Formats: sequence, structure tokens, C-alpha cells
Amino acid sequence: MATPIRPLSPVERWYWMCDQLSTLNVISRTRVRGELSADVLRRGLDAVQARHPFLRLAITDDHGLDPHWVPTDRPIPLRHVRREHDDQWVHEVDERELLDRVDPATGPLARAVVISGDDDVHDLLVVVPHIIADGTTVITLARQWLELAAADEPVESYRELPPPDALRPARHTGEEGAARLAEQTARDEELMARTKPGRVEPTTRVPLDQRRSRLLHRELTGEQLDAVARAARVHGTTVHGAITAALVRAAAADAGGTHEHFAVGSPIDFRGELEPPVRPDEVGTYVATVPSVVDPALPFWDLARAITEDLTERKGKGDHFNLVTMVVGACPPSLAEARPFMEFMEAEGPINLCSSNIGRYAFPDRIGPWQVSDAQFLTGISVNGYFVATINSSHGRLFWNFTYIADAVPDDRARRLADDSLDTLLSEITQSSPAGA
Repeated sequence: MATPIRPLSPVERWYWMCDQLSTLNVISRTRVRGELSADVLRRGLDAVQARHPFLRLAITDDHGLDPHWVPTDRPIPLRHVRREHDDQWVHEVDERELLDRVDPATGPLARAVVISGDDDVHDLLVVVPHIIADGTTVITLARQWLELAAADEPVESYRELPPPDALRPARHTGEEGAARLAEQTARDEELMARTKPGRVEPTTRVPLDQRRSRLLHRELTGEQLDAVARAARVHGTTVHGAITAALVRAAAADAGGTHEHFAVGSPIDFRGELEPPVRPDEVGTYVATVPSVVDPALPFWDLARAITEDLTERKGKGDHFNLVTMVVGACPPSLAEARPFMEFMEAEGPINLCSSNIGRYAFPDRIGPWQVSDAQFLTGISVNGYFVATINSSHGRLFWNFTYIADAVPDDRARRLADDSLDTLLSEITQSSPAGA
């Protein structure tokens, strides 16, 4: 057996346990045009693995207890698929990549897929469990895969990173960190008791270990993205505020419009706030989801501003780090002990609707000899919600991918939620444009 490197931290252990119950993969998709041989892809993927220490590890445990990182020399698996139609990547993600775990026991904690046709058009998928990845991670790995394949040069390994819990700012550790968490907990308990926010209620209860994430893909054109950005600026909010307001409106309508308030979660990326900071091109999971409780009946742009202002206030108070502190102090040692809490949060927790937006990702239009486009990400849900929207813009478009728990949210209901979100946003930007004024 390989020599253990270190135990999983509480945050890493939490995601590892979630992934055991129901697959929790984060996935990027990138379209590449140009000749792209299997040897070149393999070379680039091996270089990515040589660069990132986390991609050379597996996880060992003692019958579900005491998980540790251990080295592995297994290469990142690369699956080749023939592209029969333009949206085949959606089918591959929906039917396989969201469903099948990346086995931590064998490692490495990543796999890749290339979907190629006879026209030198390829879709690259990078699949990494949330244990070591978030949306930024999987998109930057796709970029590095192509850059290193094009460079064909020796690669030096990046630094070995401590877990995110260990890099929290000092004010979010020890007694001060505990006091900050207690203050936020009291504040949010009062808020939830007072507002009794609505949430996405399942059509059918699905046991945690039978949950399956499914995908719906939507996007905005460059003109539509520019219109959203202009309207958001005019109304004193952000693109994230507008997109999340549309999602909340759709979810509130789905719930029958019976709730005066609705809860939505927004992950906050804290890489740059860590001590020391972590770069966007380093592997790891560096987000924490904070709740916003808003009135869905507000005028649309008032709702968007309320979401933006609440997120700004919560980030300023460090609520995202308080969540990390909570996991550090409360993460159970085993899945058996974690499951009752997971089941309680599934039934009663305030956040099962989430809007995860990493903003604009500056993915090059050309890398080496290849033309590149459509860089985007999506995530499985596991035990952490019912309906999740992942958003990023690149190559002049905005990609809006929705995942949901099958049967808990039936396919037709999920399509209605996604389409209502999109239609609401497009309607509002039309009304905000000079022609619609």
C-alpha cells in the first residue's frame, strides 16, 4: 500500500462522503477545431497530471473511517467517443459523466473524454469530483490540457497545497472564527424563522443514495449577453443578480407563488482571500455557498439588486468562511454519522436552489494550432440540493447549464424551470432596451 501523505481535511472529507452517496462530479466542456490526434491529447493530459499534485493522488480509508491521501501512478483515463451529432456532449454528460463516480480509491481524481467527428471538430470533457474541484478548476484544466499539448515541453510540478480549511484568514479561525460563526448562525436562524422562505419541493422523495443528477443546457448569444450586462449596469446590479433573479422568479412560480420569500444559494470563490492566496490555475475546491432570502414579487430589477446587495454584505462579513468553519467543527468522521444530518438538510435545509456563477473566464480563442470555443462548466448535485444553475461567459457567449435531481424534479418540470428562467431574463432585458422603453 502507498504511504499516506496526510488525512483528508474536514471540508475534503465532507465532499468525499457526499460523493459516496451520490456522484458529485464537476465537469467542463470545450470545443476544439483542428487536427487533434490521440497521441497529442495523451501528451497534454499527462503533462497536466505532472503539473498538479492533487491529480497524482488517490484516497485510502479504513472501512469508511480515517480517509487519507495516498500517491498513485495511474494515468488520467481518456475515453474516445465518435461524434454523431452536434450536441452529443450533452448526451455523454447526462448519461454517463454525471452518473459515474471517479473512484477515489484507485485514483487519480480525474478523467477526460474527447468526442470527435470526421470534420476535425472535437468536444473535450474534463471530469473531476468536487472533493478537489470547482467550476474554475475544471475550466482551467481544460485550458491547460490544450496549452501543454501544444507546447510539448517538460513540465514542473506546482506546489503542494494545504486544504482550503487550513488557509482561512486568521480572523476566521480559533475563538474569533467561532464567534463569527455563532453570530451568523443566530442572524440566519432569525431570518429563516421570520421569513419562512420557500424552496424547491420535490415531486417525489428520492433516497440520498438513489439520487441522480441530469443536465439541461441553455445559453445566451453575444448580443443577449451584452444586453444583460448593459441593463444590469443601468439598474445598479450585476449580471449575476439579474440571472439569479430570473431563476428565483421561475422557482417561485413553480412553487405556486405562495411564498412571500424564497431562498437561493450563491457560491462565493474565496481563492484570493486565503492566506496565502491560491491561484485560479491551481487545483482545488475553493467555494462556499451562502443563502439569500428575497421577495420574488419585487419588481425584477429591485429583486436583482436585493440579491447583489445581500451577497455583497455577506461576503463583507465573511459568511462564506463561516460555512467553512462550521464544516471544520461539525463534519462527522464517517458517512454513517453524517447521513442523518444530510437527510435533515435534504428535508428542511433552506438552500436547495443554487445559482453558481464564475463570471467571465478569459479562455483564448486560439491555442497552438487549434481554434477554441464554448468553454463552460456544470456540476452534479449529490445530496446538496434539487436544482442548480451554473453560469459562465467565454468566447462572447454566456453558458447557462441547469442540473437537477431526476424524479425529485421530473424532466418536464426541470425544462419548465430552465426555460422560464431564460424567458424571464430575456423579457426583462427587452423591456430595458431603448427599443422596449
